[in-house]
Amino acid sequence: MKQHEDSITCSCGSCRDEIAREGRRGFLRKLGVTSLGLGLAPTMASALVGETDGARNEMIRSKAVQSGKAQRLTILQTSDIHSQLNTHDEFFWENGAATYKKRGGLAVLKSMVNHLRNDNPGNTLLIDGGDCFQGGGVAAMSEGRAIVGLMNNIDYDLMLPGNWEVVYGKENMMLDLGGYSAQKICANMYHDSNDEMNGDMMFQPYWTKHIAGIKIGFIGYNDPLTPKRQSPAYSYGIKFSKPEENVAKYIRILRDYEKCAMVFLVTHMGLAQQVDLANMPEVDGVDYILGADTHERVRKPIDGKHTKVVEPGAFGSFLGRLEVVIEDGVIKDQSYELMDVDPELYKADEEMLALVNKAYEPYKEELHKVIGKTKTPLVRYYVIENPMDNLITDAVMWKFKPDIALSNGFRFCPPLVPDAKSGEAEITNDYLWSMLPVNSEAKRAEATGEQIWNWLEKELHNVFSMKPADRFGGWVVRFNGMEMNFTVYKEKGQRVNWVKVGGKKIDMKKKYSIVACEREGDPDEILCRINGVTNPQLTGVMLHDVMREYLGKFSPVSPKIEGRATATDAKPDLLSQLEGYDYEFR
Repeated sequence: MKQHEDSITCSCGSCRDEIAREGRRGFLRKLGVTSLGLGLAPTMASALVGETDGARNEMIRSKAVQSGKAQRLTILQTSDIHSQLNTHDEFFWENGAATYKKRGGLAVLKSMVNHLRNDNPGNTLLIDGGDCFQGGGVAAMSEGRAIVGLMNNIDYDLMLPGNWEVVYGKENMMLDLGGYSAQKICANMYHDSNDEMNGDMMFQPYWTKHIAGIKIGFIGYNDPLTPKRQSPAYSYGIKFSKPEENVAKYIRILRDYEKCAMVFLVTHMGLAQQVDLANMPEVDGVDYILGADTHERVRKPIDGKHTKVVEPGAFGSFLGRLEVVIEDGVIKDQSYELMDVDPELYKADEEMLALVNKAYEPYKEELHKVIGKTKTPLVRYYVIENPMDNLITDAVMWKFKPDIALSNGFRFCPPLVPDAKSGEAEITNDYLWSMLPVNSEAKRAEATGEQIWNWLEKELHNVFSMKPADRFGGWVVRFNGMEMNFTVYKEKGQRVNWVKVGGKKIDMKKKYSIVACEREGDPDEILCRINGVTNPQLTGVMLHDVMREYLGKFSPVSPKIEGRATATDAKPDLLSQLEGYDYEFR
């Protein structure tokens, strides 16, 4: 904060005292920037933020806007598209129950974006918060390259790398991101290499834009926990730092030297970590954190101590829209809403449909092949247990017959819902790539009951830690052959109440056989983040082949939530990690 205080060129004692009490941003709001001679516009958030579309309409139809005296700035945001190219089933929580609707598709998204741009021509920006070119079949088989042209066709202005952008390795990530026509920013990814780029930033840390009569700035941050969350090998040659290590410096640059009237953080860190960041004094001077990663659907901006946080869902199903009214360089009003990418409201763009079909062409025979059917919805939105990963661990258990079968706590993959007439839905190879975005080799090892217990405590802490910076962003690990009961709101290391393996109380001294996916780059003695396993063996069998074989034998399948993991203080339908704020996933 000292950097912020020193940057204000007023030497009177009363001002210094006010800065100390209020912080730089609060001081500017009270005093009025123009009286300081800094040339910055004060950011005065109105009561309209997060309210209804009717309130937004009232704002933009004001006399000042209609007469041309005031201008509108529109910022549109997507994130975590995960290469979902077509309109798909989407999950909603309404009236205490799950419901499903058709949403998304790049062709629908493009039409919607074009419509919104035409509503405010010249003053609209489109940004993406990362995890774009991984998570579907076309992306996996082209190592992201086929997605680049599709995103360019939508004409994004700004893009951030997410934690899954590293999946094809550093070189491919740089080539794919380099192919984007949009600006790229990230202030916490560095080259860690034995060449002349060692220690350099991989991307420019910030970007500025003159628009709607003001200058605005964006600073980018990827999740610093990426090398732990993903297979370590994906991040070879990349070093990450925490945002709080340099964010105050860049805010000062944008506010005091670039003279930005508004400053935004574009982050891919998960909602809990982003709210935690919003509470840090280092981000004083930021107007919004435009977040991503945990696929949360923030419909009303979440108020931190120093700024607001939003996150626009996932899979191209939603689009965040922030609108700001500016008059004579002064910010008068703001509104935010999360909008559905609804194919009934926006007709699919024909050019994009053709491009998507072209992207599929080299792989369509393989990706469109039906490998099984389901009679119940495959869904992965629940934090504690879900049908999709129960299906995966069922298959692993059937194939290898270990004591325990494990699946990582993935969040992504849109639902797959049975047809109302047939009562079934077809599972394709393309959908398999969404379920299991990396075709890993199955690995077998042994661990004692004590090791498993301690590992479960660690995994629960990764999900539910009261310290958001400790949260990995994924959901509770999934399993078959084991049952667990825990309490969310207990201290670290004390959450697990009981564990059963094969229907019997876990024996702390007994060794249990476990099969899970191999994480590339992990030492042999680590399996699914369980440290110190014994007798590790690669099976030579890929998980995609396990799923195809299982579905071929048992389709149609009917996976459901069975109580494999239960909590004393959380319902099975828990949909978000974030507690204690005015937020509800729906």
